[in-house]
Amino acid sequence: MANANIDFNYGGIKMKIAVSAAGKTIEDLLDMRFGRCEYFQIHDTESGDIKVLENTGQKASGGAGIAASNQLVDENIDIIITGNLGPNAFEIIEKSGVKAYKCSSIVVGEAIEKYKSGELEEIKMSGPAHHGSN
Repeated sequence: MANANIDFNYGGIKMKIAVSAAGKTIEDLLDMRFGRCEYFQIHDTESGDIKVLENTGQKASGGAGIAASNQLVDENIDIIITGNLGPNAFEIIEKSGVKAYKCSSIVVGEAIEKYKSGELEEIKMSGPAHHGSN
């Protein structure tokens, strides 16, 4: 589904941006809990389409970040916008060549605009492990 509310013109750069989200629309909040978020929204800058995935790791008793990371790597994403990445998730993301950016809990559309304007900080080290916590 295309969305006219976000300008996906990234200077001709084609990429897939995944956002950890509490809901399925750009008006929903970014979820700070990468491994335990309910959804991932994948925004395609070439087509303007948004693909929504249920996070396979959200209900895992352990290894939620690992499951979530692998799910996104399998989707061939280029960028992740989230709150924090635990050590295992960070390692998978880093080894895959995907770049992750830290954002506060704001609406998804605003988070993407902040990324686009260079306002988000790249995640260069993992946050704490949460071991099954919500």
